Amino acid sequence: MKVAVTGSSGLIGSELVRSLRADGQEVLRLVRRTPRTADEHRWEPAHHRIPPGLLDDVDAVVNLAGVGVGDKRWTDKRKQEVLRSRVDSTATISQALADAAASHPGRERVLLSASAVGWYGDTGDRVVDESAPPGTDFLARVCVEWEAATAAAATAGARVVTLRTGLVLGRGGLLARLLPLFRLGLGGKLGSGRQYFPWISLRDEVDAIRFLLTAPVSGPVNLTAPEPVTNAAFTEALATAVHRRAFLTVPGPALQLALGEFARVGVLAGQRVVPAALLAAGFSYRHPDLPSALQAALARP
Repeated sequence: MKVAVTGSSGLIGSELVRSLRADGQEVLRLVRRTPRTADEHRWEPAHHRIPPGLLDDVDAVVNLAGVGVGDKRWTDKRKQEVLRSRVDSTATISQALADAAASHPGRERVLLSASAVGWYGDTGDRVVDESAPPGTDFLARVCVEWEAATAAAATAGARVVTLRTGLVLGRGGLLARLLPLFRLGLGGKLGSGRQYFPWISLRDEVDAIRFLLTAPVSGPVNLTAPEPVTNAAFTEALATAVHRRAFLTVPGPALQLALGEFARVGVLAGQRVVPAALLAAGFSYRHPDLPSALQAALARP
């Protein structure tokens, strides 16, 4: 299988590329800088530019591109960057796949395009699967436009899956920011701690993406573990994993003062998401419970 990957330098993308190549799959990496190796190809998603014909003989595209949601404070400019980086990259890939289908018909093509559990907004204690409607906050609106940007590929006949990913537990991302605090005994729950954290191990995230490359599934798929946990339970499990105790609580008002709107939408809100589509398709988890996922994330590579 020949697979093109965007966002290949991130936590998920880099591990996905490594996994695919370990099995002998051919991988093309789409990058926004000057290419450094033969497998890299420059594209400019902000200008909807991609090398003509690049995807003509590609079987699948895994689109993971997008700037970090919580990396910077949410000014109006930053919110536009969060939105445009996702919509522009997805629309560019989607149209390129449509063009490939028009010039080289008959090939089955797959687009796995990133989205997020932020689609659902704050669901409180309510359990939600892929059939639930979108929320109304900023992240939910981003996800709606993000997923809609796959339309050209779907119309051209590609099988399209939108990957509604939760908190990915690996040796990077949010966990890398939390670990120094927890190892010092300074970890604690955020706000009330009652908000749900839908999580998934990095290994299961990559395995699920690879599973969906060939599984007869289309539409939205929640990439989360079967059992979402509250922030309080996550805090306790992480503290236990690093052999510390977590006594502290970061008050909600303090978080909102420090992080602004992102605190309310991305930290104090939660989604009690279950992976109904993935389970129905027969996917098997390596780390279905939080302790095993944390143990895997903390293990030395």
